[in-house]
Amino acid sequence: MTRGRRPGQVSSREAVLRAAREEFSRKGYDAATVRAIAAQAGVDPAMINHHFGTKVQLFMAALELPVDPKEHVLAILDGPSNGIGERLLTRFLTVWDSSAGKAGVAVLRTAMQHEWSASLVREFIVNRAISPLLTGLGVPADEAAWRGNLVASQLSGLILTRYLIKLEPLASAPHAVVVHALAPTIQRYLTGPVGTAQDPRE
Repeated sequence: MTRGRRPGQVSSREAVLRAAREEFSRKGYDAATVRAIAAQAGVDPAMINHHFGTKVQLFMAALELPVDPKEHVLAILDGPSNGIGERLLTRFLTVWDSSAGKAGVAVLRTAMQHEWSASLVREFIVNRAISPLLTGLGVPADEAAWRGNLVASQLSGLILTRYLIKLEPLASAPHAVVVHALAPTIQRYLTGPVGTAQDPRE
């Protein structure tokens, strides 16, 4: 007798991941709940906790992310604030030049092809990386979004040029060279004068 799922039958795990992607994409990370995801997938919430753990771990599984950047935030914040740009970029390069970074490139390629995954990546970057960093720095709420966007623009541009299209000589430049060139800009975005998101002509 043949065992296993019938053709076309969706496993509970696949149903949960599908529901999680839809819920996170539609409501955002903060508003989405494990209970709502479980209801949509037709499973008990305890099953999600058993198989995926926390909501963060479910979010990472839905995106197939290799690493949680929030784990690195405390290390980046540990030290003088005038060196945070250098510490951020050094750790960023270390992660992206590792096996985790290779998996991250695959995730971003997918994100650029589908709106649902792009939405989840945006949520992930804001909630698990940039917001905790700015909060740790004590950046006022009315400045956080603008500064965060500027930092994200610099880091996403670096991912594009170094890891996706592999533009030389940046693609193979040593970490120290990249940090020396870009850290001052990231430092200014985090702690220096950057103006506001409003048009200065207004």
